[in-house]
Amino acid sequence: MLLDRIMPGLDGIETLRRLKAIAPEVPAIIVTGYGDTSSAVQAMKLGAYDYLTKPLQIDQILIAVRRAAERRELGAEVEGLRSQLDEDRSLRALMGPSREVENILRQIRQVADSDFTILIQGETGTGKELVARAIHQLSFRRTRPFVALDCGGIPETLIESELFGYEKGAFTGASQRKDGYFQLAEGGSLFFDEITNLPLTIQVKLLRVLQERQVRPLGGRGTVPVNVRVLAAYNVRLVDEILAGRFRQDLYYRLNEFVVIVPPLRARPHDIPYLAKRFLTEASMELRRPVVDIHDEALDVLVRYPWPGNVRELRNIIRRAVVLASGLIRPEHLRGLVSDSIQTPSAPPAPIAPTGRSLRAIAETAVAEAESAAIRQALHITRGKRSEAARLLRIDAKTLYVKMKRYRILGQDFVA
Repeated sequence: MLLDRIMPGLDGIETLRRLKAIAPEVPAIIVTGYGDTSSAVQAMKLGAYDYLTKPLQIDQILIAVRRAAERRELGAEVEGLRSQLDEDRSLRALMGPSREVENILRQIRQVADSDFTILIQGETGTGKELVARAIHQLSFRRTRPFVALDCGGIPETLIESELFGYEKGAFTGASQRKDGYFQLAEGGSLFFDEITNLPLTIQVKLLRVLQERQVRPLGGRGTVPVNVRVLAAYNVRLVDEILAGRFRQDLYYRLNEFVVIVPPLRARPHDIPYLAKRFLTEASMELRRPVVDIHDEALDVLVRYPWPGNVRELRNIIRRAVVLASGLIRPEHLRGLVSDSIQTPSAPPAPIAPTGRSLRAIAETAVAEAESAAIRQALHITRGKRSEAARLLRIDAKTLYVKMKRYRILGQDFVA
C-alpha cells in the first residue's frame, strides 16, 4: 500500500495505524512532500516498510515496492512453515505435540464459540497471544478483527485515548476524530496482553465498559455501543496483585469467566525438540544458512535447560545458533547461549551424613544453599539485572535485595 502523508479526511499516519491493526501483513510505504523526520520515525514505529519523499523518481518507487513485495513473500513462506501447512493454523503445529498443549486445545474448544471473557495465564514468552488468536479463530467472530493491545507498551498518559478513542478538539493536538482499540475491534476480539500493567484509573473505566458494553471517547458527549469479546493475558499471580492494591478485585471477578493456563516450556519437555527444529527450518530459510538439523547431544542440552524466557528464548537461541553452525547445530554452538551449568549433566547430590545437628538446622542450611544457588543462577541469566532476576524468581525487588545481602551476593559480579 502506498500512502500519502497528507490526505483529506484521514492522514497517512492514522491510515497506517488502522491498517496495521487489522492487516499487519500488508507492507505500507509512506509518501510525503515534506521530508518530516519525526513523521518518518513515527511511520517506521507503526510498521511502515519504507518512507519516500517527493518529488519521486519512478525507479525509486519500483525498487521500494519490489523490496517490500519480496519481504512480504518471504514472510508468507515463513508463516507457512510456522503453520506446518495446516490450513486451520492448528495450535498444536505452533506450540508442539505434547499432552500439555493438547490439554490447552481441549480447553479452547470448550469455550471458543461462547462469548465468555477469558483470562490466559502464563509466564512471559510461553505463547499466550497464540492461544488468544486460536480462541478467536475458532469462534464465531473469526471473520472480524483480532486486535492486540500491549498494556505495558503505551504511556499512561495516552492509554485512555488509545483504548477508547477521542473526538476532534478533545485535547491539544487532537486535530481529528480517532477510533480507539474497542472501535477497531468491533465485532471481533480485543486482546489485552499483560493486563496487570493497566493503571488503576483505566481499570475502573474498563470495568464500566465490560458491564455496559459501550465506550465514551475522550471529548465525546455520548457513548458508543461496542460488540467486542475481551481476552486478557497476565504473567503474575493476580491474587498477589489484588492484595498489593495494583489490580482491582471487581475487575478480576468480571474478567474471570474462564481461565486457560499455559504451562512454561520447562514443563513441556516433549515440545522442545519439535519447536527447536521448527525454528531451525524458519531461521535457516530466513537467514539463508545451510543448517538442516540439530545433533542429539545439542537437543539434550536444550531439553535440560530451564528456559526462563520460554519459547521466545528458544527461538532466539536457535536463530543465533544457526548463524554459528554449518550443516548441523552441535553443543559447541550453544555454548554461551544457554547456561554453562546445563552443558554437562550434574552429579547426583551426596547423601547427608549425620552430623549431630538438629534436623531443623540441617533444613535451614539446605534452604539457604538452595536460595543462594537460585539467586546466583537468576542473576547469571539476567546478567546482573536485579529487577529482572526478581521477576524470574517471582519475588519483589526488596526481598531479593535482602537475600543478596544475607548471602553476600554482589550483582556486579554477574554483569557481562
